[in-house]
Amino acid sequence: MHNDKPKTIRLSLFVILSLACFFATAIASAQLSFEPSWYPPSYETVREQVFTWIDSTTADPVLAQEARSLWPSLSLRELDGPAMLDLVVETAAMTNPQIANLMAQCNEQSFEPLPPDLLWLSSSQLPEMVQNNVRLYVARWLTQHTRYDDVLVLLGDLQVEDVVDPASLLFCRMVAHHQVVEPDRSRAALVELLEQAETIPVRYRQVAELVEKDLAGLEDESLDHVSRRMNDVRRRLNLGQAGKQVQVVEKGVVDSLDGLIKKIEEQQQQQSGSGSGSAQSSTPMQDSQLPSLKAPGKVDKKDIGHQAGWGDLPPKEREEAMQQIGREFPAHYRQLIEQYFRDLADEDSKQQKP
Repeated sequence: MHNDKPKTIRLSLFVILSLACFFATAIASAQLSFEPSWYPPSYETVREQVFTWIDSTTADPVLAQEARSLWPSLSLRELDGPAMLDLVVETAAMTNPQIANLMAQCNEQSFEPLPPDLLWLSSSQLPEMVQNNVRLYVARWLTQHTRYDDVLVLLGDLQVEDVVDPASLLFCRMVAHHQVVEPDRSRAALVELLEQAETIPVRYRQVAELVEKDLAGLEDESLDHVSRRMNDVRRRLNLGQAGKQVQVVEKGVVDSLDGLIKKIEEQQQQQSGSGSGSAQSSTPMQDSQLPSLKAPGKVDKKDIGHQAGWGDLPPKEREEAMQQIGREFPAHYRQLIEQYFRDLADEDSKQQKP
């Protein structure tokens, strides 16, 4: 019996090591078998699709040959996704004047570019392959000019298999959702984009990694979350967007501020209640303290949609709110909120001028 004990221990260790090796192999196998949900199309595949489209729609043989010349053999040319998207739209522009005008508009160095009219695109006889890539081309251009709402409308229900540059589709969707403060949707596009982290353009991967870090610390209804929505409202107003959608976002911001101030007020009441009630009631209020807010951030809901300054607080209540928030959060948040209310007031005064 005494001699069997070391054998038993050695056997147990052997079993444990065997199981450890088994699970390590299983995990490695699972990692190796992971398959991305999308793959970028090859140059050769896109080239064949373009040639098929040219042959079926271009009656002029000279023009068809000129369009084909943009696509040399694979051995002579390697393109990443964005460059391939450019080439598809450039080819389409050679055979369609409306796409040529659209491409020229996107290449203009306009300070405040307006979203182009694309109603004609869906009713045209162009194949879906061309329509989808033109939509992505314009959406990418609008992303560069911070028109994120228009980007999301344009991309709509486009899928990665619908375009020649799925990386740009996911990138634009990620950025647009991030900037309009829709973190869950931005994160979903980000995860899908990074499935091909080794093949997407380096600039896309770097921005995606920054967005990933940024979203990791974002909490719903935190002051950081509210400040981002303020910035989104300011961006919309700078673009001249003061319609119903902006007013809805404004109301959400003010409601969130109201909730934060109410939370601070409740915390102060709890702190004051935890002390000596009789001694506290006989002690005069210190100069550094504020009385609890009676009506923080109230909004006249009946005026929504009729005036841009509907979310303004009265000056006295606004100052009390700023002091409450200033004691609880870093100073730059106070400055941000003050600037936000000033922007709303300026927008209101502009609309009231004859």
